[in-house]
Amino acid sequence: MSLHAFAADVVLASHFAVVLFVVVGQVLILLGGFLGWNWVRIFWLRLCHLVLIIYIAMQAWLGELCPLTVWEQALRQHAGQNTHQNSFIEYWLSRLLYIEAPWWMFIALYSALAVLVVFSWWWVLPIRRGQIQSLE
Repeated sequence: MSLHAFAADVVLASHFAVVLFVVVGQVLILLGGFLGWNWVRIFWLRLCHLVLIIYIAMQAWLGELCPLTVWEQALRQHAGQNTHQNSFIEYWLSRLLYIEAPWWMFIALYSALAVLVVFSWWWVLPIRRGQIQSLE
């Protein structure tokens, strides 16, 4: 495996981690709000989550591909791979990450998730560092 192919797999795994952070993070925020978990209110964590989903939704509205997708494809081309040749990691993560659907479905999904994330800022208020102890 070439260095470019390995780097492409690392980018793909990172892309998958971003998706998990956004989706599973939102589930944990809502669940944590219901169960009273204070760690889901950490301000910097929530701010990263919010900025990321807004960025993703805006990319979809603008018809842009995710930079991680573009970067991964460029690395695969440098490695002499086409986008249909799969390593083990690429095969499984791509099957989970890349879904064949019309573009409008991605816009709707990302927009709905962004609205949910914004709503969760109101329902599960994020708090700054010194405020966590006062909630316990």
